[in-house]
Amino acid sequence: MHNVPPRQLPPGQVETRQFPVVGENKPRIVGASEDWQIRVEGAIDFPLTLSLADLLALPQRDFSIDIHCVTGWTRFDTVFTGVPLADLLDRAKPNDRARFVQFVAYSDRNHDTSLPIDIARQDCWLAHQVGHEPLTAEHGGPLRVVTRGRYFYKSLKWIHRIVLLAEDVPGYWERESAYHNNADPAREERYDESRLATREETAQFRDLTSFDEYRRGSSHHILIQANLSNWSPRSKDLRGVQLKACNFDGASLRGVDFRGANLTLCKFFRADLTSVDFTGADLEGADFSGAASLADARFVDASLAAAKFFTTRHDGTIRGPKNIRGLAMSGCRGLLEEQERYLCERGVIPMP
Repeated sequence: MHNVPPRQLPPGQVETRQFPVVGENKPRIVGASEDWQIRVEGAIDFPLTLSLADLLALPQRDFSIDIHCVTGWTRFDTVFTGVPLADLLDRAKPNDRARFVQFVAYSDRNHDTSLPIDIARQDCWLAHQVGHEPLTAEHGGPLRVVTRGRYFYKSLKWIHRIVLLAEDVPGYWERESAYHNNADPAREERYDESRLATREETAQFRDLTSFDEYRRGSSHHILIQANLSNWSPRSKDLRGVQLKACNFDGASLRGVDFRGANLTLCKFFRADLTSVDFTGADLEGADFSGAASLADARFVDASLAAAKFFTTRHDGTIRGPKNIRGLAMSGCRGLLEEQERYLCERGVIPMP
C-alpha cells in the first residue's frame, strides 16, 4: 500500500539526493556470495531455499520508490532492481495460517522486522541493485528487502530468511528502539506511543545523578519525547545514553559528555552546548539550528544524517546557532547537502 503520494514530503522529513548509510553494521558473511542462501519457511506448503545465483536467475524488474528514513530524510524516485516478494510467495504457497511475514537478516544480531502479509505481498521486493549498480554491503548488499510506503527500517538489509507467521513478532528496531510497528510516514508513525516518556519518568530522569540505566549495553532504558527543557543535569557524564526525540529547549549542557549517545531527532533550541563532546554519537535528525552555543563543541565520528545546523524561516532568513566559535567536526557521516554547505561556508569543515 503506497500511503505517501508521489513526491510529497511526509511530515518531519527533509529531501536529499544522497543515500546516507544508516542502521546496523554489515555482517561478517558479506562478500561470501557463494554461501548466501534465502530461505522461505513457516506457514507455507512448499519451503524454499535459494542461492543468490538462483534468485538472480529469476525474472528481474526495475522499480522506483521514495525512501523515507525514520531519522528524517527522504530520497525520492530511487530505482532498485530485483524480484517482487510476491513471486517467491506464489511458489511457496502460504497456507491459511499465514497472516504476517517476518524478515530475518544475515546480521550479527539477527536483525528482523515484520509486516502483514497483504502489505508484504504488495509492497516488498528483494533488491540487489540501486541505480543499476550492485548494492554495496553498507546498503544491504548483495540482497536486501525494499518496502514501499513505510519507514526504511521495514526494508531489511542482508535478507536471509523469510518466515510466514500466524502471529506477529515485532522486529529488532521496534523492540530495541521503540519504533512504530506500522511505520507509515504519512502518519508520522516513528515511535510506539505506549513507550513515550511519561511526566513521572521524565521528572525522575531530570533528578538523576547517575545515568547508567539509560546507557547502551546496560538496562537499556530509552527516554523518548521527554521534555528536558531548561534542564541542567546533575552529572555531566551522559556517555551512551539513549534520549530520542527529546526537547532540550534552553537546557544548560555546557561541558556534558555525550560520547556514544543516541540523540536522534532531539531538538536543542536555545540550549548551551559549549564544550559538549558528541564523539561517536548518533545525531541523525537532531536539530542544532537554534542552539544558544556550540562553541568548542566536538563532533567526531558522529552520525549526522538529516541533522540540522540551520533552518530557513518563512521569511527566507536563516536561523543557526548563535555561537560556533571553536566548533570542531571531523570524521562525521551523513550530512545532507545544504547542511554541509552551511558548515563549509562557516569554516567548520573543509570545502569538498
